[in-house]
Amino acid sequence: MVDSVTIAWSGGEVSGRLTGDGPNGILLAHGAGVDQDHSFIVLLRDALAGDGHTVMTFNYPYTERGSRSPDRVEKLIECHRGAAEFLRPQVETLFLAGRSMGGRIATLLVAEGDQAAGVVLYAYPLHPAGKPEKLRIDHLPNVTVPLLFFLGTKDALSRRELFDEHIGPLPNAEVDVLDGAGHSPKGGGWTYESTVERLVDGTSAWIARISSGSSNLQKP
Repeated sequence: MVDSVTIAWSGGEVSGRLTGDGPNGILLAHGAGVDQDHSFIVLLRDALAGDGHTVMTFNYPYTERGSRSPDRVEKLIECHRGAAEFLRPQVETLFLAGRSMGGRIATLLVAEGDQAAGVVLYAYPLHPAGKPEKLRIDHLPNVTVPLLFFLGTKDALSRRELFDEHIGPLPNAEVDVLDGAGHSPKGGGWTYESTVERLVDGTSAWIARISSGSSNLQKP
C-alpha cells in the first residue's frame, strides 16, 4: 500500500509517497528530469519497500508545480530537509538516497549537518555533461556518514578517471560498479528491472552492514 502524504517545508508544501514497513527508512529523491511518479522511481521505491524498508519519495518544488527547470540549490536543500524531518520520526534509522541530482542534494544536506545513518547515490552527477572541469566535490569532505555510490562505467556525468581520483579515496565511501551502464537506468545491457534488482540488492546489503556496525569498503 502506498500512502499519499503532504510534506511541509520552510517554503510551502510538496507531495510525497510513503510505503513499506521496516525499521530502516529510506528517503528516495528523484533526479532532475523526472518527478517522484516516474516509472523508474516508482519501480525502485516499491522494490526497496518489498525488501523490508520504509520508503518515501517526494517532489521538489519545481516538479510539484509541473516545471522541468530545477529550483536553485538552496531551495532544493530546504525542501529535502523538510522531507527528511517528516520521515525521521516514523522510522528507527533514516538513510538518504537519491537518483542523480536527488543524491547530490542529499549529500549537501548531510554536509550541512543534518542527521542520517548514510547516503546512497544512484548515479551521482560528479560533473555536468560535457563539463568535466566543473566537479561537484567541494562539500564531500564535510560528509562523514557512510556513502554508497552506484557507478556506471559509461556514465557521461561521472567520468571514470575523475571518479577514481576524487570519490574513490574517500574513507567513508563504498562503490558498486555497473559495467556498461550509463547515466540512464537503462541501456548498455541494463533494463529498468535489472538495474533496480542490482540497486536494491546492493542497497539492502549495505544498510545491513551499516546497521550491524560493520563495513566492507570496495574501491572501483
